[in-house]
Amino acid sequence: MAEQSATASSLNDLRVQLKTRWAAMAPRERRMITVMAWLLGITLVFLLGVRPAWKTLQQTPVQLREVNTVLEDMQRQAAEVKTLRQMPVVPPAQAEAALRSATERLGEGAKIRVLPDRTVVTLTKVAGADLAQWLAEARANARARPVEANFAQIEPGVYSGTVSVVLPGAAPTGR
Repeated sequence: MAEQSATASSLNDLRVQLKTRWAAMAPRERRMITVMAWLLGITLVFLLGVRPAWKTLQQTPVQLREVNTVLEDMQRQAAEVKTLRQMPVVPPAQAEAALRSATERLGEGAKIRVLPDRTVVTLTKVAGADLAQWLAEARANARARPVEANFAQIEPGVYSGTVSVVLPGAAPTGR
C-alpha cells in the first residue's frame, strides 16, 4: 500500500513539474510540441493500425490465387476419382494382363513380380514421363492402386526404384 502511495505521489510530482514547464514555455514552443505530439500520434496509428491492414490487403490476391490453384487441383483430382469409380470393375486376370502390358512398354528397365497380396514393379533408369504414363495406365486400365513407392532420381528426369500396387480382387495384408 505504501508503494502505491509512493508511486502516486511521484506521478503527481511529475505532473506538477510538467504543468510548470508548460506554463513557462512561449506560445510558439507550445504549438511546436503540440504539433509534434499529433504527428507522433498519427505515425503510431499508421504504423500500428493502418500499415498491417494495408500489407494484408496487398498479400490477399496472391494468397487467393494460391488457394484457388490448390482448390482447382483438388477438384480435378476429385473428378478423376469419380471417373475411376464409375468405370466397370476389371477381373483380376484382366487387371494383371493390363499391368503386365503397361510394364512391358517400359522395356528392359521394368520387371514385374506378382505376389499373392500385391504386385511389385522394379524400375531401372526409367524416364520420368514414362513413369508418369505407366502410373496413369496402371490406374486406369488395370485399376491398380499404388500402396508403396520408393524411387531415387539417378540423373535429371531418370528414376530407379520400386512401386507396389494392389490389383482389384487382391487384398493387401497388413505389413
